[in-house]
Amino acid sequence: MDKKKTAAEYLRSWKGRHYVFGLNCSNRLGGLAASFGKRASLVVDGVDEDWAKPIHEEARDSLRAAGVELAGDLIPGARPNAPREDVFRIARALGEQDPDVVVSIGGGSGIDATKAAAAYVALGDKYPSIDTYFGMGQITQMLRAEDRRLLPHVASQIAAASGAHLTKYANVTDMTTAQKLLIIDETVVPSRALFDYKWTATMPKDFTMDGALDGVSHCLEVFVGLSGEALEKARPICLLGIELIVNNLKKAIENPKDLEVREALGVATDLGGYAIMIGGTSGAHLTSFSLVDILSHGRACALMNPYYMVFFAPAIEDKLREVGAIYKDAGYINVDLKSLKGKDLGIAVAEGMVNLSKEIGFPTTLEDVEAFTEGHIDRCLTAAKNPQLDSKLKNMPVPLSAETVDTYMGSLLRAAKVGDFSMIKNVA
Repeated sequence: MDKKKTAAEYLRSWKGRHYVFGLNCSNRLGGLAASFGKRASLVVDGVDEDWAKPIHEEARDSLRAAGVELAGDLIPGARPNAPREDVFRIARALGEQDPDVVVSIGGGSGIDATKAAAAYVALGDKYPSIDTYFGMGQITQMLRAEDRRLLPHVASQIAAASGAHLTKYANVTDMTTAQKLLIIDETVVPSRALFDYKWTATMPKDFTMDGALDGVSHCLEVFVGLSGEALEKARPICLLGIELIVNNLKKAIENPKDLEVREALGVATDLGGYAIMIGGTSGAHLTSFSLVDILSHGRACALMNPYYMVFFAPAIEDKLREVGAIYKDAGYINVDLKSLKGKDLGIAVAEGMVNLSKEIGFPTTLEDVEAFTEGHIDRCLTAAKNPQLDSKLKNMPVPLSAETVDTYMGSLLRAAKVGDFSMIKNVA
């Protein structure tokens, strides 16, 4: 069976009628919004940008055809990494427009900021510090305490990347400290979602690469961190997502208007969104939160994951062979993985991942990154001890605690600085 069709079946079994996806489906946006009311606020990326105007017009036409009017002017979405100032700005605009439903059209940062803004609209008068919203389930607890609910949110994705339109996660960044923090809460999952994969053809090359490898990171980190029934559920989803991205990313770079390839990357990164609703991301995502001032999120995860695979290797040998087989079939690994064990196996798979990154021009060491300093390593280690990010440490196949971070994650970060896998200390 066509692997894109298999991916689509997984997505339909998960989201059912709550998710509309595929090529040329944007005309169904209005119907999704109309199920919640007649007045919509539209939060959009690319206001006044030529690339975005056709997308905005399609959205307006679909809303109009479904009998939904705009509650006010278009609300500009968020900048990369969803700065908290953008969250507050969007929340103020939503409060002024007082819609029945909020429709977001954007990439991961725009959708994440809208999720957080909707929560702030509902709770900001009682809980004015957004710091209280971070962590697991905090928004749900506050809503129950105040007997309130969030505005319905219809999220329309335009980038094959984070899966933000499907998930319970919202990343928000404090730009004064260059530290990203995370909301994990079922209540911020968008009420409905739409992704017309043709929209991704407007993505520039760098954004395409960043988003695709963010999707690999979601699938990979979930896969290596799970066990038991959850692993059996996630395994085919994660491996298919990785395979579709590894085998289609270069094609998308070479021919960005190829909609069949764009569709493949779209369903693959959506599988990444499915994966992180089954399990959770871990080390590379945690580290990426402290590199927002020098690297895009997807690029940071792509850089760090090979080093984490070496660290995890003794605990995940069978999983590494499955992942490694995908990279080997795609031509990025040329050794016999069956003959390798432990750290040696981890290094072989990591080198395959690095080979893909090199082929598309991604950095593979921290020293490759302009503006990297030793202070970034210190920031990563400090953030890893933050209780609000503790879920990432616990999701690792080799869990760490605040007490062991400096020893093990410290060696990993120093290895990533220079590209020397041998420097990584494995837990005995």
